[in-house]
Amino acid sequence: MKDEEAMDAFSSETVAIVTGASAGIGRALCLELGSRGVKVIALARRMDRLSALVRELEEQGHCASAIAVDVRDEGQITRAFDAVASRHGRLDILVNAAGIGRVAPLVAPDSEALAEMWAVNVHGLCVSTREALKIMRPSNRGHILHVSSLSGYRVQTGSGFYAATKHAVRALTEGLRRELRAEGSKVRVSAISPGDTESEFLKAMYGSSEAARAHQPAYQPMRSQDVAEAALHILSAPEHVEIHDILMRPVHQPD
Repeated sequence: MKDEEAMDAFSSETVAIVTGASAGIGRALCLELGSRGVKVIALARRMDRLSALVRELEEQGHCASAIAVDVRDEGQITRAFDAVASRHGRLDILVNAAGIGRVAPLVAPDSEALAEMWAVNVHGLCVSTREALKIMRPSNRGHILHVSSLSGYRVQTGSGFYAATKHAVRALTEGLRRELRAEGSKVRVSAISPGDTESEFLKAMYGSSEAARAHQPAYQPMRSQDVAEAALHILSAPEHVEIHDILMRPVHQPD
């Protein structure tokens, strides 16, 4: 899609919430949406990073705000969405970009890492989606985009539970699509499933920058910007078009 066509898909009235906005794909997508005049509400745990993102957008003349939210906490999610509804009276886009991976064998004695991945990658996504739909339903329009993973279509050794959460996101995307169509809703739901992407994901997964470097692929991974631009293509589609999922990977990624 040409850049001018993407610009035409949004207006200065468009309101978007992006979870996981403090880094990686979420942050890149906030910048892309903001540059197109969208009013961006950035959600993540780290308020210092959110504040820096908001300043960057405002310095470029764009409208942005931030709310500190841990998507593991249902109450924090509902309060954030209530605040957006109260302030803006509408919601056009929700991007569920919050996600984590942990080194967690399925037979590990400690299930804390498993519970954390489920809470962020699945339950937090479901609650955010539910709260977004409360705002979108009266206008019968809007777009929900899940940032998933190629792991929704594969299972890598040692990452079985992470893959399980992304397989769940894949099922939830189709399940919600069917629910929305059954009720005659015009709200769209999509996913994007990237492979290896430059971000802080590996650092968080392995616990340090040194460990993350040891697990970096030998080939050139995608940039967060690459994924954000593909996500923008999904969100810019005409209202009669629903792009269900985009699978994307670096050229030399083998799986």
